[in-house]
Amino acid sequence: MGVDGGAVQSLVAVRGRALKRYAFLLCGDDDRADDLVQEALVRTLARRHPSEPAELEAYVRRAVVNLVIDESRRAGRWARLRPMFRARRVSYEEEGPEEAACARSWTRELLATLPPGQRACLVLYYLEDLPIAEIANILRCGQGSVKSQLNAARGALRRLSTKVEATNDETTSTKEGNREFERG
Repeated sequence: MGVDGGAVQSLVAVRGRALKRYAFLLCGDDDRADDLVQEALVRTLARRHPSEPAELEAYVRRAVVNLVIDESRRAGRWARLRPMFRARRVSYEEEGPEEAACARSWTRELLATLPPGQRACLVLYYLEDLPIAEIANILRCGQGSVKSQLNAARGALRRLSTKVEATNDETTSTKEGNREFERG
């Protein structure tokens, strides 16, 4: 009932990097993304025998999402597993590789604060560009649940990014005030 080795090799050779990126966005950790893809391949390929490579990849992607959600349920809330959100000063005035890396890091930290269901919905909706109905099918929940999760995630990200901007503004105004005091 398993899949032949050629199909596995073909999938990993052609879509392996995309599967890893997908897993990385869901879990936020490079090493864990490798483990998730490997475990999803083992679980999926041991039980299913899809006839087409696209169908095989869809099973693996679904398994990755389920693994991330299952891990977080066993461990409790996702936020306790991740470092607490730390406000970092990010300057967007200059466009360069350091600022881009800082912005990516900041985005990952924001996403890591979300519960796994909300994070999965955001990734599937915005990155994978899937419709609500398909996300509901993948996550095995109702469309209303997906909409609710997306709304909650957007609200949480909005609140967190507002807090960070306020912290950055306070830091900037304090530094400028100190400079004026030193000059005067």
